[in-house]
Amino acid sequence: MRILFISNDLIAGHLAFLLKKDGHDVKLFIDQEERKKNFHNLVTKVKDWKKELRWVGKVGLIVFDDVGYGIEQEQLRALGYNVFGGSNKGDELENDRVFCQEIFRKYGMNILYTKNFISITTMINFVKKNPSSWVVKQNNDASKSLNYIGFFEDGKDVIDVLRTYRINYENKKNVFTLQKKVTGVEVAVTRCFNGSTWVGPMLINLEHKKFFPGDIGPTTSEMGTLGWYDKNENNLLFQKTLGKLTTYLKKIDYRGIIDINCILNQDGAFPLEITSRPGSPIIHLQTELNITPWSEILFAVSTGKKLKFKYKKGFGIVVVIAIPPFPYSKKIDEHSQIGTPIYYTCNMTSADENHIHYEEVSINKKKGVKYVSDDRGYVLYVTGHGKTVQEAQKNVYKIIKKIHIPKMIYRNDIGTRFIEESQQKLKKWGYL
Repeated sequence: MRILFISNDLIAGHLAFLLKKDGHDVKLFIDQEERKKNFHNLVTKVKDWKKELRWVGKVGLIVFDDVGYGIEQEQLRALGYNVFGGSNKGDELENDRVFCQEIFRKYGMNILYTKNFISITTMINFVKKNPSSWVVKQNNDASKSLNYIGFFEDGKDVIDVLRTYRINYENKKNVFTLQKKVTGVEVAVTRCFNGSTWVGPMLINLEHKKFFPGDIGPTTSEMGTLGWYDKNENNLLFQKTLGKLTTYLKKIDYRGIIDINCILNQDGAFPLEITSRPGSPIIHLQTELNITPWSEILFAVSTGKKLKFKYKKGFGIVVVIAIPPFPYSKKIDEHSQIGTPIYYTCNMTSADENHIHYEEVSINKKKGVKYVSDDRGYVLYVTGHGKTVQEAQKNVYKIIKKIHIPKMIYRNDIGTRFIEESQQKLKKWGYL
């Protein structure tokens, strides 16, 4: 099958490589200029995806891996193309947190007070008048490293953080959000929707956003995720959150992966936000757990068809392997490691390599080696599976020990907090 893969910044770019390995004819378009240097000699890359529409045709598949293309997706579907992605209103669910909370309220979910701001000075004045341990979040394309969870009830630390942000972001039309803080266990539920119904099982997953082991340090986009599939339609988390949006997703003709991240506690489920696209690195965790090939999943979702979805039982773990300047991805020339080889130890097997997923990687054909091809620091991801969380941890870190990139960074405790604390709480509250 011909597959045209359209990526903004390679959130799910490794899927294009996997689809090629599976024997499909794949072309990859990378939208962000800074990311175009990745995936050299891994996938055929094109400069203008619109010029490839005749090539992919009405029997092929077009895959989008990011928000921001909703209008184009709807236009292409109207013309008869098979499109995996989202929709215009699907984009709005992720890009506008206040709009998202209003949809949550309309469809019967618990909501948290959420307010958008363009002016950081206005945000500071709001916190002064409404003291609380607010959560600061970004909207649209602002870096998730700007997110901050307040500690003090009078909001003084939130005000301090916002004052530092004001230096670089005041009057730049960035949209920031304040959201009421709620405590509990952060859990997300992810599933595919084909325009009329759900496809396959739901993925229950727990992200690890803090930079250091033990959930210490600055917030990153992600350091790793623990997850497992559940096919039970009566799953309590699904019924309280994502399942309530079935009617709405059908209304907006959503055809892609969608995720709701929540805080769970003894009082219920409080949805925080929607990711209306493949998540990173969750998409690689799904690859680890899927038995059904991605091509069949993507095609079924894009065409509105049902699918016998086969998957591994048990737990999966994905770990981010990064290098400086991660987690602060603004280009810093003195920390750039472009061109650095990626080394594997002699006992790395081809089976081991199937658990490695690329993002900022290319291949030097002459030397036959993989190398770091970008300077954000999101180099690659490693996944593992097991019947228990402990077995999944053992398998994923066994492979990581066979990888060496100078100055590489990763967390060595993905899943540990679930074992020691979260699992018991979720059982007590009825979610497991």
